[in-house]
Amino acid sequence: MHPRTSDVLVVGGGIIGLVTAWRTAQRGLRVAVVDPEPGGGAAQVAAGMLAAVTELHYGEETLLGLNLESARRYPRFVAELREASGGMDVGHRSCGTLAVALDADDRAHLRELHALQQRSGLESQWLTGRECRRLEPMLAPGVRGGLRVDGDHQVDPRRLTAALVAACERSGVTVHRAWAERLVVSRERAAGVVLDDGTELAAGQVVLAAGSLSGRLGGVPDEVLPPVRPVKGQVLRLSVPPAYAPFLSRTVRAVVRGSHVYLVPRENGELVVGATSEELGWDTTVTAGGVYELLRDAHELVPGITELPLTETRAGLRPGSPDNAPLLGPTALPGLHLATGHYRNGVLLTPVTGDVMATVLTTGELPEEARAFAPARFGSASPATSASPASSSPSLSPAGVS
Repeated sequence: MHPRTSDVLVVGGGIIGLVTAWRTAQRGLRVAVVDPEPGGGAAQVAAGMLAAVTELHYGEETLLGLNLESARRYPRFVAELREASGGMDVGHRSCGTLAVALDADDRAHLRELHALQQRSGLESQWLTGRECRRLEPMLAPGVRGGLRVDGDHQVDPRRLTAALVAACERSGVTVHRAWAERLVVSRERAAGVVLDDGTELAAGQVVLAAGSLSGRLGGVPDEVLPPVRPVKGQVLRLSVPPAYAPFLSRTVRAVVRGSHVYLVPRENGELVVGATSEELGWDTTVTAGGVYELLRDAHELVPGITELPLTETRAGLRPGSPDNAPLLGPTALPGLHLATGHYRNGVLLTPVTGDVMATVLTTGELPEEARAFAPARFGSASPATSASPASSSPSLSPAGVS
């Protein structure tokens, strides 16, 4: 019996794997995805901030270019996905972001960030505390100042991923709802995978897009194993009753006692609050301490938040890389490609990742905008990839927070 064959086999059915599969199928290749629960994982936890400007960090200027390019493509991407999915809305909102300071130290930090943004040619406007509260009346009276960034938007990752699943199905992508256990290497080339039930799937090219778990696929040579590690993030969801609406009109974020906190209001009345950042390996337990810290910090920012119903608590794993940037494109093993390590920016980088991977898989060429993020920039796998999760079950379905 011959193994089932496709032109491209994507390991991982999270947001990155799905956009890779959809965009590649649009180019005419036969594409298959391996994941026991397509659309699960990262998108079920992520807040969906498209924050290329307010997420700017020192030393990440190269990544900024990719983030901005992906943000630029978002409106057209959303329009195409709506059509390809049969009219599904992904909750894309051009609402802007307000980053605020609660004390003098925070204010100084925001001033430095504003200067960095200006040096980088980015658009942001400094506001006084009074101007911040005029924009968002629910803010605490002690807000000392802030940055208004109208170019940072948001999307609902759960709806986005559901639309990508539909687009893949309508584009002819085959979905294998199973765990990928081992990479098949034949004649020094990636040739497919073996599933946990022993089924072999053959492919001309394999894309490893399993988020923080991408480094755990068996059979991958050590020299091309992606150096990604799990970074835990806990997120809360609250509901804004009609009597409290409008609660917030845009994404609001701050640094409180050294911890980043953000509040993302959805049009459907949901309010997402996140996110912790914890280097705890594969643990995805929601803890009382994590929930307390998020609510405490959010309350300092927006005191009225404690009046809202708490509807959900979740934890997921961001796929962190050594330089906090993604690994995109071919590896040293012919036929094996990576699309992983997006860390904080998985949702933001969805459009450009899909385009980049489809180009690589159909032409063999890595586009100019992605060359700085080729896997070859890392000489070997990081020690983090050799860790084992608490569960002994195979787990190559991505989970994260973006």
